[in-house]
Amino acid sequence: MKKFFYQGERTLTANLNQGRTKLLQGNEAVVEGALAAGCRFFAGYPITPATEISEVMSYRLPAVGGTFIQMEDEIASLGAVIGASLAGVKAMTATSGPGFSLMQENLGFACMAEVPCVIVNVMRGGPSTGLPTHVSQGDVMQARWGTHGDHPIIVLAAATTRDCFDLTVRTFNLSEKYRTPVILLTDEVVAHTREKVVLPETAAVEVVDRPRPTAPPEWYVPYADTASGVPPMGIFGDGYRYHVTGLTHDVHGFPTERPDEIVPFMNRLFRKITQHFDDILMVEKELTEDAEILVVAYGSVARSARRAVKEAREQGIKAGLLQLVTLWPFPRRLLTPLLRQVRAVLVPELNMGQMSREVKRVNQGLTRVETLNRIDGHLITPEEILARLVKM
Repeated sequence: MKKFFYQGERTLTANLNQGRTKLLQGNEAVVEGALAAGCRFFAGYPITPATEISEVMSYRLPAVGGTFIQMEDEIASLGAVIGASLAGVKAMTATSGPGFSLMQENLGFACMAEVPCVIVNVMRGGPSTGLPTHVSQGDVMQARWGTHGDHPIIVLAAATTRDCFDLTVRTFNLSEKYRTPVILLTDEVVAHTREKVVLPETAAVEVVDRPRPTAPPEWYVPYADTASGVPPMGIFGDGYRYHVTGLTHDVHGFPTERPDEIVPFMNRLFRKITQHFDDILMVEKELTEDAEILVVAYGSVARSARRAVKEAREQGIKAGLLQLVTLWPFPRRLLTPLLRQVRAVLVPELNMGQMSREVKRVNQGLTRVETLNRIDGHLITPEEILARLVKM
């Protein structure tokens, strides 16, 4: 049984003993998850190490009545995805480093226009062309702050092939529920690790669709405030016509410079995320109940950390693991109680310390925080993490 822990002690459990057994790599599992979630449109441009997602989508999507388009570049790819979503179709794209950089302007547009869409970023070494065939976790901060301006964003990180399936479904559900782009971060190791996985039957997969208006088209207010902060989304093919713009707009979608319209709009953009932390924030805990040393990890490094924690326990070291599944919004509420409990924290990651900075910001002197960083395109091994735990 795999269990993700949510804020508020709610859990999502995936039964690994029932369903369809497949031998898949992470990128292929992303495709399976997207199809199970109802994705019927994909636009993308091939790029290492995410290309297999496009390749498999190119024949799997048409087989289920969907549409696959290879675009001229990543800018156009996300633009096409936004257009398809506005027309009522669940849509996604997939890319890596340089392509993700090119998508940032349209990502901001999707945030401002509140268009559901999914972007999978298979991280590789950078910046620029960097290390195209090697692993990295260097896009963590870009995923949060890559597009300009104040904006909320949801970012999840997969650590296993099964995660790639489960979290792709989850990204679609969050995107639809909250009318926002959602980013799934994997990395080269996760993307190309081939494992036996048991996928649930399609009927057993929870699928969430975007809120739809109940008012007739002539009464529809496209960006009206609601108790959830999420306005219902009219579909153009259903007769709902409204203005879509990247400019700050009023409740009818038209550009505005009035403070009494700008401030409520921007506050609602954030509120529709912040008031639903109990649904969005996810971590996975292992051996944390009595832990004295906590490892905070995500992505492929979390697998090395899990092995290291178990070996540390065999040596009498009370180590525990907090695997971050939701990276943004940062799951502060789930981390803080553990910071108060342990005497030291280790944050291993494949960058110069992007997530460790966030852990230190939340820590505020509660305990000692150490980092373990690797930037040569190779995975941090369990032995490296264990050696540091022994020293700590």
